[in-house]
Order: sequence, then structure tokens, then C-alpha cells
Amino acid sequence: MVHTEIQEKKGREYFYRVRVIRKGEKVRKERIYLGVNLNKEELKKKEKDADKKLKIFEAMLSVEEIKFLEEIKKDFSKEPKENFENRYEAFCSLFTYDSTGIEGNTLTLSETSFLLFEGIVPKEKSLREINETINHKKAFDYMLNYNRELTKEFILELHRLVVFNTLREDLVSQIGKYRNVQVFVGGSVPPNASEVPNKMAHLLKWCSTNKSKLNPIVLASYFHTEFEKIHPFVDGNGRVGRLLINFILHKNKYPMINIPKRRRFKYYEVLQKAQYQEDLKPFISSLINILKKDKLRF
Repeated sequence: MVHTEIQEKKGREYFYRVRVIRKGEKVRKERIYLGVNLNKEELKKKEKDADKKLKIFEAMLSVEEIKFLEEIKKDFSKEPKENFENRYEAFCSLFTYDSTGIEGNTLTLSETSFLLFEGIVPKEKSLREINETINHKKAFDYMLNYNRELTKEFILELHRLVVFNTLREDLVSQIGKYRNVQVFVGGSVPPNASEVPNKMAHLLKWCSTNKSKLNPIVLASYFHTEFEKIHPFVDGNGRVGRLLINFILHKNKYPMINIPKRRRFKYYEVLQKAQYQEDLKPFISSLINILKKDKLRF
């Protein structure tokens, strides 16, 4: 059953779309924040969009996938502390190589690893590519040491670290800030810059509301696909977005996921299905398949 709740606070009306789920004698609610002081037309549109989002999480995980995720979390908790540094270096190198590579960086995995952990700068590579690689590790380390909740300030700092010394001079003012210009991604047009702060605030609110209700892989998948659809920055959206997938998984004590550069076209395919066909399942399945195949757990 789905209905709209209105909460009055200090003379303002806050609207929430609520889905009641009953399992035997147990009852739980899923809520989506719609807005404040909405008129009838605004409320009708918000309710329609919210209903799609509420239903999108039905049966997202099969019984087998749930069992696998429970097992992998349990197994991951038993990873030996003795090889933590080794696993850290291996995963950081691979994640940096693939995530920057998806965006066009040409450093090899060996060049990435030597640059990050030996300080050996590869020859015949651009300064931008070298900075992108170093920046990604700095952002990854910042993420690992960040123990608070997912916030706008955290995301902006990740962006600052990711794109520092890599943007054109006319875009430097956009570092660590939501974009103030229109951007274009392939054949799609992300929201107007004026809409970005509000859309990001709603996404963060959704994440805060659902973080204890949804499996972290579902939470991370939806957050990522919506984040990339909003495209809040002039550059660095993909790298920041993939860091945020791993922030959510890491915070919930799951192993992190590295999307291989060689699978970037499959990644784009399932990403677009989630964004424009409202089909999140293929994206979730693709992440689970990566977890099933990867032997490196970090």
C-alpha cells in the first residue's frame, strides 16, 4: 500500500510518499521525501516519480544473490590483518588504473602502481594523466579515513581531490563545487545547473532515509546511477561516483568493487538502463558478478 504523509513543522508542510510492507506480523515502511509546501500539480508529479522509485526496489535481489552477499560479507570479515597493506596497495593500484582508464587515462597498471607506491613517474605520459592518477589515490585514501555519514561536503571534497590540477584554466573555479554551467554526456542532457543542488540534496536525503532499509549493494547502485544522471560536476563525475559506490560498501563492511576498464561499455549499458529505462536490476547484477569473479578483497 502506498500513500502520502504530511508532516507539519514550524508552519511548513513536508510531504513524504510512503509504502507499507507487511511480512507476516511484521510491518515496515519505505519513505521518499517529496518536498515542502507543494501545490496539487507539483505533488501529483512528485508522487508519480516516487512511486516508480518505491517499486524499483521490489525483488532487486534474488534469494541466491542475497545468500551470496551474506556469505561474502562474512568471509570478508575474516580477511587477515597481516596482508592488509598488501591488499590495499593491490586494490588501490587496480581501482585507480581502471577508474581513471574508463575516462581515457592511458597509464598501464604497472605504471600506475609504480607511480603511486614507488614514486616512479612514467615517461611519455601527460602531466594531466599523472595528476589524475595521483589524485585518485589521494581521494581513495581520504575516503578510507572518513568515518562520518555521506554528505554534500564529503562529496565536494572528493571532487576537489579528484580533479585538482587537471582542469582547463577556465574551469578551475568549478573545483570542489557543483557545476554552474550546462554539460552534455554523449547523447543525453543532464539537468540544468540550477537544478543540481536540489537534486543532489534529494538524493542524499533518499540515501539517509534508506541506508538501513536496503542492502548496501542496492543502495550503492541506485545512488551511483542517479548521481551520474545528475552529473553534478563539470568533470570527474565518473571517478567520484565510483568512489562513492565503494564508500557505501566499505561503510557497511562489504568488500569494495572495481569496475574493469575492459568492461566499460557494459558498464555504460547497464548504467543507462537504470537511468533511462528505470531498470536497476542489470546494474546490480553486474556489480554482483564482479564480486563473484574477483579474488582480491579489500
